[in-house]
Parts: sequence; structure tokens; C-alpha cells
Amino acid sequence: MSLRRLLAMAYKEALQIWRDPRSLAIALLMPLMQMGLLGYGVSLDIKHVPMCMYDQENSQISRSIVNAFDAGGWFSISKVLHSQAGIRNAMNRGDCIAAVVIPVDFSRTLATTGTANIQAVFDATDVNTTNIALGYIQGVVAQVNARIQTQWAAAHGVQPSQLGQVDLQPSTWFNETLDSRNFIIPGVVAVILALVGAQLTSLTVSREWERGTMEQLISTPVTALEVMLGKLTPYFIIGMVDAAICLSLAVFWFDVPFHGTLLTLFAATALFSLVILGIGYLISVRIRSQLGASQIALYVTLLPTTLLSGYTFPIDQMPAPIQTLTLIVYPRYYVTILRGIFLKGSGILDLWQPLSGLVIFAVVIIWLAARAFHKRLD
Repeated sequence: MSLRRLLAMAYKEALQIWRDPRSLAIALLMPLMQMGLLGYGVSLDIKHVPMCMYDQENSQISRSIVNAFDAGGWFSISKVLHSQAGIRNAMNRGDCIAAVVIPVDFSRTLATTGTANIQAVFDATDVNTTNIALGYIQGVVAQVNARIQTQWAAAHGVQPSQLGQVDLQPSTWFNETLDSRNFIIPGVVAVILALVGAQLTSLTVSREWERGTMEQLISTPVTALEVMLGKLTPYFIIGMVDAAICLSLAVFWFDVPFHGTLLTLFAATALFSLVILGIGYLISVRIRSQLGASQIALYVTLLPTTLLSGYTFPIDQMPAPIQTLTLIVYPRYYVTILRGIFLKGSGILDLWQPLSGLVIFAVVIIWLAARAFHKRLD
């Protein structure tokens, strides 16, 4: 492979981008428009969350409270914890979005004072889930209170109104202000990068066919690998610039808290860009019409990113077959990474699963893209 030919190919493609107003508009104006429209206009409504239980007392009454949460149909108890530190670890891994903590002296406090507290901890990176789950938990606690008061009234011959109750102490982590924008904006970045990257690269080879320059390209000594790398390099740079713009707007304009590291953020963004550019290049090789390639790129990027990535609808609420299908939806890994980096401050070790998914996608897609283009006219 010749570096000189590769750079010449990249320079040629950069000139075509500069001379094509449509490509420049897609690259520069679309991110700003989408950040404004989606950042201000998207609203979500989510109803179901997985729950972790930390029953420090493990008494008859505390187990009845655990059973009340499990039997209500509102929650799925995904993990039983045995330490306070396990709550943060479980939430960082995504095992649960809410956790209920029953203190070790719960029964004794309830018996002596008539009032006892339980704590509900929420992973508030998903604001809508947190708000609705809090309402559900309050409903369960109200049912527990009614049952306890009725039992005590029968046992002690007093009126239920004279008894105390179980108090709920909610606590939110990672998004203490419960600002829905902090949940939405990171997903918007993934939507923009997927749409812009695929739209631009889907025109690279199909443009050569429509303009009649494919014969000239094939007659040159440039190899198929050099063609791919030369065509994708300018778009990779544009994609990283767009990512920097969108991420800067998220932090400095929309005030989304950023608790992670830039190294992890841009490493994940580079992997995601490689996947998107590879998909766009594959489409451009197979579809010789710029219009057709652009439409196909829209379908294979926008729909999966908005519907199956967890950006709009939580994956754990989807039917089991759809949840399995989302494993091959590449944007879900990037959306998970963005929210973890922004709101939780997750590092590479915390995000090794979604990062591994992006690495696998990047390797497979780039390998397929490298084999897709052949220097012949058939």
C-alpha cells in the first residue's frame, strides 16, 4: 500500500466534498438542526424497571415487603444484594435501575416507635423511569402500610389511624436533579453521528458511477484498500469534528453533566464512527444510485438508532425476541457508553461489554467493506 496514493485519494475526495454543497450542508448544518430539534422536542414515557433488593434484616415482615414488590407486577427483582457497595456496582453494570434497602433494625423500630424507614435508590440517568418507578414504589409502600395497620389494629385492639407507618426515603444517583435533558441529549448525539456519517459515505462510490468517473478510477494503480481508506478518511475526520461539536453543545449549551474522561469518550466515538462509515461505504458500493444509496442509508441507521438502541424506548421493556434482536443493533452499545460516561463517570473497565460490542462491529464491518469494492466495471 502506497501512502502517497492513499493521500492523493483522500485529497481528491476532500475536494469533491468541498465542491458538493449538499455534502457540506449534511456535514455542517444537519448536526446543529438536529441538536436543536431533538434536544428540545423529544419526550419519553417509560413504565417498567428492573429492581435490586437489599434486605439487611431478613425478618418475616421485611420479607413480606420484598414479596409485595415482587408480586405487584410493576417490578422485576433482578438481583438480591448483600452490601451497600453492591448497589452501585449493580447499577454500573446495568443489573437494576432501582434498589430498595430495608435497614437492619426495621422491625424493632416499627414495633417501638410505630414508624420505620425504607430507602429507595434510583439510577436517575433514565429520568422518566425514575419518576414512574418512584410512583410505583410509593404505591407498594401504601399497600404495605395498609396491611400492617390492619394487622396491628386486629392484634392490639386499636384504630388503624392511631398507628404509625412505613416511610419511604427516595435517593437519586447520577442525575440528582432528575433533568430529562441529561438522559435525552447523549442519545441525540448517537442519532446525529449515525445519520450524518452514513448519509455522507453512502454517496462516495455511487457518486463515481453517476458522474462517469468510475472508469478513470479503475484505470489508476490505486488498490481497492487504498480507495476505501482514501474515501473514508475525510469523512472520519468530519465525523470526529461533528462529534466534538455535538458533545460540546451537550455540555456547554444544554448543561448535561460530564463525569467521565475524554479519552474513553473519543475512543468509543471513533469506534462508532468506523462502524457507521463502513456501513455507508458498503451501501455505496452495492447501490450505484446516489438517491437509492442515501435512502438505504437512512433506513439502516435512523430507524435502528431511534427505535432499538435504548435511546427512545428502554430495551428491558421490549419483548424477549426484540431484546435479542437489539444485540445486533450497533447503536445500542454507543448509547449505553455515552450515558455511562456522561452521567456515571464510567471508565473503560466499567464499559468493557458495550466497548467490546463496538470493537466486534467495527472489525467485521471494515473487513466486509474492504472486500466489497472490486476494480472492474461489471
